[in-house]
Amino acid sequence: MSDIQSLYEKCTQCPRKCSVNRNKTTGFCGENSELRIAFAGLHFGEEPLVTVHGGSGTIFFTGCTLRCAFCQNYQISQKGYGDVVDAELFSEICLKLQEKGAENINLVTGSHHIPKIAEFIRYAKSCGVKIPFCWNSSGYETVESLELLKGLVTIWLPDLKTLDETLSEKLFAARDYPSSAAAALSWMIENNPMQIVSVEKDGVVKEKMMQGVIIRHLFLPGKFEQTADVLQWLKENADGKACISLMSQYTPVPFTEDANALSVREKALSCIENRLVNKTEDEDLQDLIEAYDFDYLFYQELSDDTSWLPDFTKAQPFSNKLAVPVWHCR
Repeated sequence: MSDIQSLYEKCTQCPRKCSVNRNKTTGFCGENSELRIAFAGLHFGEEPLVTVHGGSGTIFFTGCTLRCAFCQNYQISQKGYGDVVDAELFSEICLKLQEKGAENINLVTGSHHIPKIAEFIRYAKSCGVKIPFCWNSSGYETVESLELLKGLVTIWLPDLKTLDETLSEKLFAARDYPSSAAAALSWMIENNPMQIVSVEKDGVVKEKMMQGVIIRHLFLPGKFEQTADVLQWLKENADGKACISLMSQYTPVPFTEDANALSVREKALSCIENRLVNKTEDEDLQDLIEAYDFDYLFYQELSDDTSWLPDFTKAQPFSNKLAVPVWHCR
């Protein structure tokens, strides 16, 4: 058995440390030791430092270490949609994204497959991938696993969903999310000081992140106090050392699943107000971030447009203005 496969034999890759033999069965993440991908394409809906001119070359992995009740990507994170890829196919996808003009390779929700992804990144680099690799995650990961990505990934897009343990347990099935994410984000910040350069294309100059951390927080409707707590932590631990991205795009998802699964999901969602963010909340959030005066912060404008919600069963899961497909499973 290879060193990588041995890390799946009694899996402790994520903070759950469920110790399942993923060479024979699936863990809490829903995945065994085979790496699966659902979609790859140029994405223009990420932060400007990441999309820049050519878009971010996103690769969406199947499975997840969390059970976010409101997950917009639930088809792949929770329902197992995706196909197995090996290092060669992964490299081909990365090279195709690079050829299409991607500014980076954006690895979305891969926390349950860090050893294998690290191996695949090395192989892709040896095959000619030269653009930076970006780690796009929930933040629910261990420092020990993140160490495997050191020197391979230079751009980090973690979430800091909440610091409320009760909310974490109900919404994500992970009471330890706050402490785990705080430790993971601290490691990312310490090991990846910001490097931002200016790049010009067709007379237009934009900023581009080559190394650093962008910490995302999604405001949950009706949970202003929880967001204030997150912003306080970010002010104390990340301001001046990482970029902050406060998002107001919470959108109720029209889940397609059986009655039992819907019942479980609705029970979890009952701890928040499952609706769009309203104008009053938007104004309060803007007042809050003005009071904190972060060095580098993105704030998403309020919108009632829900057309961006993805459907990964389609070759083009997103609206045409958001993404350009490059690869799709099946």
